[in-house]
Amino acid sequence: MAAAFRKAAKSQQREHRERSQPGFRKHLGLLEKKKDYKLRADDYRKKQEYLRALRKKALEKNPDEFYYKMTRVKLQDGVHIIKETKEEVTPEQLKLMRTQDVKYIEMKRVAEAKKIERLKSELHLLDFQGKQQNKHVFFFDTKKEVEQFDVATHLQTAPELVDRVFNRPRIETLQKEKVKGVTNQTGLKRIAKERQKQYNCLTQRIEREKKLFVIAQKIQTRKDLMDCTQLVLSRCLGEKLIHCLQWMPWAVGLCLFSTLRRAETG
Repeated sequence: MAAAFRKAAKSQQREHRERSQPGFRKHLGLLEKKKDYKLRADDYRKKQEYLRALRKKALEKNPDEFYYKMTRVKLQDGVHIIKETKEEVTPEQLKLMRTQDVKYIEMKRVAEAKKIERLKSELHLLDFQGKQQNKHVFFFDTKKEVEQFDVATHLQTAPELVDRVFNRPRIETLQKEKVKGVTNQTGLKRIAKERQKQYNCLTQRIEREKKLFVIAQKIQTRKDLMDCTQLVLSRCLGEKLIHCLQWMPWAVGLCLFSTLRRAETG
């Protein structure tokens, strides 16, 4: 009950406000409050504790101290830099990695080829890049027929539809049936834009599939060369060993040493 009265009494109290910087001291900046002083004091105390711990660590340091990180860290311009250790990869691991790379690239290439086939089946390569891919050749018996030849009349279509390689109905079809689909200019432009976008996507996928095929061939060639190098080295080592055994036993060690040295330098 008393707590409730205290809360009620405090609600009626005047709000306590800290004074601001006087006018004649405005050039000194904001007046520091207690919360600002506490933050500054805590920061100062924390830095002093850190310096004290460093001094204690330096005084208690053992000059004969050793730990393994010393072999991997060097001091450069007063900063400790960790040396990058090279990962030692055996020839078997390298061969396995390249085999996995070839399989991964081949998988991506097959996926791209399937997407290309699907796009080709949807687009039918009609009006690809704005150019007609095929040629329509007409044959005539006389020169007079060639001079009087009219494409629109021969194809029985409207002159406006002659340049189209797809959806080119005849005149009788246009007279009998009603035009289906989009007829306004805005809709036709939108459809043409979407078609061009699909063709651009198809072109990019074809180029990507070619690049993946070249990369796979290069990796496979490197793998085959590595296999051939190891095979030649082992065969050379075996021939040297048999030749040395035929002469004298003490020459075996010398032969092995010279062959290995040549393999490392070569």
